[in-house]
Amino acid sequence: MTHTSTATPLAPHPDRLFAADPGARAVARTVYDAVKDAPIISPHGHVDAALIADDQPFPDPAALLITPDHYVLRLLHANGVGLEALGRADLSGTATVPPGRAIWRTLAEHWDDFLATPVRYWFETELHDVFGLTEQPSAANADAQYDHLAELLATPAFRPRALFDAFGIEVLATTDDPTADLEAHARLAADPTFTGRVLPTFRADAVFDPSRSDWRRVVASIGEAAGIDTGTHDGLLAALRARRRYFIEHGATATDTGVLDAGSTPLPAAARERIHAAALRDPASVSDADATAYRHDMLYRWAEMSVDDGLVMQLHPGVHRNHHTPTLDRFGPDTGHDLPAVGSFTEPLRPLLESFGTAPGFHLVLFTVDETVFSREIGPLAGFYPAVYAGAPWWFIDTPAAIGRYRAAITDSASFTKTSGFIDDTRAYCSIPARHDMARRADAAYLASLVVTHQVSEEDAVRTAQRIVSDIPRATFKL
Repeated sequence: MTHTSTATPLAPHPDRLFAADPGARAVARTVYDAVKDAPIISPHGHVDAALIADDQPFPDPAALLITPDHYVLRLLHANGVGLEALGRADLSGTATVPPGRAIWRTLAEHWDDFLATPVRYWFETELHDVFGLTEQPSAANADAQYDHLAELLATPAFRPRALFDAFGIEVLATTDDPTADLEAHARLAADPTFTGRVLPTFRADAVFDPSRSDWRRVVASIGEAAGIDTGTHDGLLAALRARRRYFIEHGATATDTGVLDAGSTPLPAAARERIHAAALRDPASVSDADATAYRHDMLYRWAEMSVDDGLVMQLHPGVHRNHHTPTLDRFGPDTGHDLPAVGSFTEPLRPLLESFGTAPGFHLVLFTVDETVFSREIGPLAGFYPAVYAGAPWWFIDTPAAIGRYRAAITDSASFTKTSGFIDDTRAYCSIPARHDMARRADAAYLASLVVTHQVSEEDAVRTAQRIVSDIPRATFKL
């Protein structure tokens, strides 16, 4: 867009996130320059593979940049904007989805509500580097920017596959239901014109908690997909193993699991079968203690399966899902009201690690939204157990400042090789390069701080930055 005298320029600084000290800033530039154009490896995200396989034009700027991004939704909602005004379908049927132009105007009017947040940082990089905008969004330019974005999205260069190549994505992992047929993944793998890798990730959270209202339906659907009777707990485990094999045949290298806590105490077979049978009769009859015990046993079985089939086990505990029931009932999940819980790993994971922490080939990547456990628990665990890797800052703490704190906390105990590489964890497709660029800058700043305090050489800093974006995530996620 043409800059006007009354508009605020959109011009991300080339030294953003680097130290103010000239010496450290110069080293950070050198380190960042060595990785800024490296291919993107994204081993954990939520982009739908069908979006890339179908390669259809994006419907409009708001549907691409605002509506699917719960990071954006939650801050706008916190500042008084109803989710119905942001394009989320109203399950109650009391409101209609507004046009994309109106949604974009809402974002522009609330632009300053994002100041100094990572969301604003990603948006500025994305809007400038991907879409060529040169003005900060505002009420005055909202319509002109919307028209500019809409025109771009109608061109072949802004279709999903063209952007995949333009972003420099080499590997993109999706997150998939255990019953998914993975048809879109198969199409991409068989297409000689598509040179990237889009890999499924097996996620079966619902089977862990027998007190869930949908547990019986999910268990039955997994049995149907696998062709195995899940009327017993042994049957469920067999069906899950079969579905994991199906995912591996379609390129999967990892599972992902989000549970409330990391408890992993195994149960005797008779106790597992008793709770399973009770839940099949009536989930409401399962006591809280039994539901918790079943969930903890399932986490142990999950590790057992990973030791057998080689899938990397990602663990994302410590989130209170769907904190606001009225919002869940009206708009469904992933609408911004999941909230952090206090994290703990060392004691909860002890049963699992006693059995599998030194098992050859087993990889357990631990993520948290409670960064107090990085130095107290995750770093020390990764610093002893061959199986344990320290997952990157995730969700509420995937911010520039938190990345620096993570590096300082983890490196003392586990250095760099026992980490995951950056995790963008996004549904917002066009934010992927902005998020990875932010991580590369934050890591460059941290490594530069080690150089100027004479803890590592500049050569080691450059080599480490290159490993963080390449061979470390490849090794951690068996890519």
